[in-house]
Amino acid sequence: MTSAPRPDERSEAEPPDVPGFRTWRGIYLFVFGWFLLVVFLLSVFTGVFS
Repeated sequence: MTSAPRPDERSEAEPPDVPGFRTWRGIYLFVFGWFLLVVFLLSVFTGVFS
């Protein structure tokens, strides 16, 4: 008899199907890094072109 997984178990056991990334944490950090880069570039371009 198998039991259902507990809700407090981490879902890291299921790797993402994205080339170049082995963990979901890597994907989240990559997306967050791109977000910070875009915000930084928008602030720089606003200062340069205003």
